[in-house]
Amino acid sequence: MVNALKHLAIIMDGNGRWAKQKGKIRTQGHKKGAKTIKEITTWCAKNNIAYLTLYAFSTENWNRPKSEVDFLMKLLEKYLIDEKKTYLQNNIRFKTIGNIEIFNQPLRRTIESLETETASNTALTQILALNYGSKDEIARACEKIITTNAYAKNPDMPQLIEAHLDTKGIPDVDLLIRTGGEMRLSNFLLWQASYAELFFSPILWPDFRADDLANIIEDFKSRKRRFGGL
Repeated sequence: MVNALKHLAIIMDGNGRWAKQKGKIRTQGHKKGAKTIKEITTWCAKNNIAYLTLYAFSTENWNRPKSEVDFLMKLLEKYLIDEKKTYLQNNIRFKTIGNIEIFNQPLRRTIESLETETASNTALTQILALNYGSKDEIARACEKIITTNAYAKNPDMPQLIEAHLDTKGIPDVDLLIRTGGEMRLSNFLLWQASYAELFFSPILWPDFRADDLANIIEDFKSRKRRFGGL
């Protein structure tokens, strides 16, 4: 039986190392990585993948130099503005997970506007994880449960947590890919990827192409997913 791939998640790692290998500054790696996002997202929209979640900026990324963080925020806003046409032409819905309240108002408005304008699109839901960390997400979910006293109405805590996560209503991750050669999850979708198939690619994100993704998906389809069973 061929595995169905509804939800693909990617840790887009390797922008900085790509730039260093090319003798460029790190920001050039991030710019090239943004082009890869467009290519992979449009490919997924055309190949029947329902959800694509991309790890764009983690809660730990604030520890990077301020100049790089500032550049990433500007690059994100520019990308969302420039690529609105791509979302609309390819029937892609845009969503975010993570706590975006910390972002400046213009960036928040850009995010919220694109979410609204693409809300009815159906080919693919692209989810950017922004100021996202799985531990933070689970902690925020528990805070909501306590604040609303939801446990008194439904004592099924795993079900309650899932219902209060940023990904409420989105299926769990089927396949999680990390590019760049590192082999760790880096606080990404720990709850949602509990039974995901994992693939670690040595290819740096700016060099990752749709053909590379297609080959990984072929490998995924042949794997036996047991979900704790035999």
